[in-house]
Amino acid sequence: MKRYAEVTARLQGAFSNMAKKGKTLAMRTLDAHKIEYSVYHFPATIHNATEVAAQIGKPAEQVFKTLVVLRDGEERAHPLLVIVPGSQEINLRHLAHELGVKSVHMAGHAQAEKLTGLKVGGISSLALLNRPFDIYLDTSAQNFTEILMSAGERGTNLQLKVSDFLALTQAQLISTIP
Repeated sequence: MKRYAEVTARLQGAFSNMAKKGKTLAMRTLDAHKIEYSVYHFPATIHNATEVAAQIGKPAEQVFKTLVVLRDGEERAHPLLVIVPGSQEINLRHLAHELGVKSVHMAGHAQAEKLTGLKVGGISSLALLNRPFDIYLDTSAQNFTEILMSAGERGTNLQLKVSDFLALTQAQLISTIP
């Protein structure tokens, strides 16, 4: 028993930055709507969805990242939150075609953080439901019952049912690659 306590204490010290923190806005939103979810913690220094997937032992195509995308020439249009698998790069030309606009571009890191109020690597549509964003989810999410995405802070991801995510966010399914 003493050995167990020593190992546990050592592990707790090694992973102190991954200790359970207070609930994020995304978690509180899910709780308020009585939506079940699981929480995964990982080092906050990881900002890449593919690395997150490896860290938590999930397939990269099941761990989704949230990208901030802007319509070109439409300054008054809402920014887009495009949620895609961590292993995937979006095709902006194809995305623009799917949206029925001439062209789109990715927001830079500083611009994405300014628009969302969240740090890159921790941007979550679940934390931005009361903000003026149009939310799109890549159609590949339909290949899974549940997907993982940021909880609204670096170092924390949530796993929830795709159907619950779509119902809560009113996200539209869209193909982001040809």
